[in-house]
This record gives sequence, structure tokens and C-alpha cells, in this order.
Amino acid sequence: MNLINNIDWDRWGAPALTGLRILLIVVLAWVATHMLHRMVSLVRMRAERHMDSADASRAATLARVMRYLIAVIVGAVAFMLVLGQVGISLAPILGAAGVVGLAIGFGAQSLVKDYFTGFFILFEDQIRTGDVVRVANISGAVEDITLRHVRLRDYDGTVHFIPNNLIDTVSNMTRNFSNAVFDVRVAYREEVDTVIAVMHEVAGQMRQDPDWKDVILDDLEMAGLDQLGESAVMLKARLRTAASKQWGVRREYLRRMKAAFDAKGIQMPFPHVTVYAGIDKSGDAPALPLRVANVARDGDTPKPGQQAD
Repeated sequence: MNLINNIDWDRWGAPALTGLRILLIVVLAWVATHMLHRMVSLVRMRAERHMDSADASRAATLARVMRYLIAVIVGAVAFMLVLGQVGISLAPILGAAGVVGLAIGFGAQSLVKDYFTGFFILFEDQIRTGDVVRVANISGAVEDITLRHVRLRDYDGTVHFIPNNLIDTVSNMTRNFSNAVFDVRVAYREEVDTVIAVMHEVAGQMRQDPDWKDVILDDLEMAGLDQLGESAVMLKARLRTAASKQWGVRREYLRRMKAAFDAKGIQMPFPHVTVYAGIDKSGDAPALPLRVANVARDGDTPKPGQQAD
């Protein structure tokens, strides 16, 4: 701004001088904003050459926030310089702004928290555009991150705008890699080792499939027998997948596993109940009277030995 003050404006009228100075301030502010935005874009493009797609997404998000901050700061400085040119003293305004800012800070604490939380979310790289996350008990794909809010789109296509001050825990389901987890129920009569062998066989076939070999990153990790339920035993296993691919892998694996179980006669049972008659104090179990009877339908003649209602 020394350039402005060093120009000899004496031969110009006061209104014209003021107008030219204001115009020059606006032009310089626009040029400065454009140049700084260009610098941010160049730094981002050079940095992206050495980044993977996830880091490139984070760089794009940070660059967008930096451009926003540059526009706000340069615009505020230009506005104060324009006020000075029209004869408005900045000292009272700055003093009043401090008092007003303090009052706004108390009255809009959630807004202030939005910006602080948003800054640390971006600085600590907790969320990137394209991640699938759960924040504020809402899950969805991240479409946009700002210092004010996070925008998610869920599986139904609904868009959620979540203020950053509501975010106390971030659950990122697609950072670096994911796991497709399987809880498989089989009947008690089945041999567990046989079932495990079939599950490994299905996973091996998927890893050899051209459509899935680049998505599945490792062999099936079998945790083993996880639970003894009322009507079935529970086996737990997982497959490591590329980020955000766990849902598709899980659906395809379960489809193939169901077909393999059917082919080998492995039963995945419906819930059932075992009736126990109990024993008396002497340890004897009383007989449990059971009788299977065919009941005639309306209009039918009961056969010999058949009971009818």
C-alpha cells in the first residue's frame, strides 16, 4: 500500500482521488487473491504427483479450505483499507469489533466450536472426501468437508449436513483397507473342521477370480468357533479387502458359501428348541408321552387308527 501513498494525487480532486484509491485497492486485492489461489493450486498439483489417491483427496480438501481462508483474509484487509480511504477511523471499529466478537463468542459457542473442530479434523486427517464414515450416529460417504460441517450421503441417497461441533467420535470404515467379517451359523451335527475347510475353499476360489483378485488383499483369516448358540454353532472369519470394498466382497462370499454348503449338505439351521422332561430327586427321568396322529380334514373319512376332531 506504500505505492498508493507515494503517488502524487495533488492534481486530482478529492472525490476522484478517493475513488481511484478505492479502485486500486480493490484491483490489488483481486490480483493478490488470484495469485495466492494460483500458488495453492500449483503446490497441490505438485504434491499430488507423489501421493496416492487417498492423500490426493486430502490435499484437495485442504487446498479448498486454504483458498477460502485467503479470500476471507484478503477481503477483510481490503475492506478496512477502503474504510480508511472514505474517512472512517478504524480504531473505534476495531475496538467495537473486539467487544462484539467477545459477545458473539459467548453467544455462538457452537459456531466457534464448528471451526475449531473442523480445523483439527482436516489437520489430523481424520476424514477425507470419499471415505465412508460414521459421525454423530450417521453413516455415509463423505461428499464434502469444510470448517463448518461435514456432508454425508447415506445408502438411500439422503444427504446429511452434520455441524462439526456435534462430532465427538469419528469412525472411518475405509481408511487404507477394510475387513469383510462373516458370522456363519451351522448345525451342531456338522463337523467344524469340515466347515472351516469349505470356507477356506470358497475364499481361495474368490481370490483366483479375475473380478475379485485385486479387491481381496489376503487369505481368509479364520477366528474359529466363536459361540455355542441354542440351535447352532457360530464360526467367525474375515477377509481383508481394499478400502470400501468390504460390502461387495461380503455379499459375494456369502452367496458362494451358501451354494457350497448346499452342495456338500452342510446345514445352516433354523432356530429350534430341545424339549427336556427333567428328572426327579432319585435321578430317574420320567417318560415323555409323545403321540403323532393324523387328523382328518373336514369332509374326509377317518382311516382305521386315525383320530378325528
